[in-house]
Amino acid sequence: MLRVFTEPLGYINQKRIIMNKPKFTAVINCIDGRVQIPMIEMLRKQYVVNYVDVITEPGPNKILAESKENSILELIKRRVEISINNHTSKHIAIIWHYECAGNSVGKDTHFKQIHSVIKTIKSWNFKVQIKGLWVDENWNVYKVE
Repeated sequence: MLRVFTEPLGYINQKRIIMNKPKFTAVINCIDGRVQIPMIEMLRKQYVVNYVDVITEPGPNKILAESKENSILELIKRRVEISINNHTSKHIAIIWHYECAGNSVGKDTHFKQIHSVIKTIKSWNFKVQIKGLWVDENWNVYKVE
């Protein structure tokens, strides 16, 4: 039996959405479903936004740090550009997480990649804030400096 919902799932603070233009932020994240909900919840609270544009790729931090796979880099960049230009996202978060199958390296290597990734994203010259986030084995989200 199917149950029909009369309002979208996850629809919160209805008055704010109706009275104001919805607010967005963007995230470059792994495809791993385990990290999606904790990350989205944290970003919605952190930036006081209604929606998070999720740009996924297996192990995107590896791709962005190594800058070798130009076609995938361009796809990621284009998706971020759409979020900024069409949804007026003011922030880009990049996620690293525990047990990443697309970038199966140790935590130390993940953290070493952060500076390269942020440098790559900054080279795109979007006028946004960039934040690195780590999702640990308990699915807690931490800001990475």
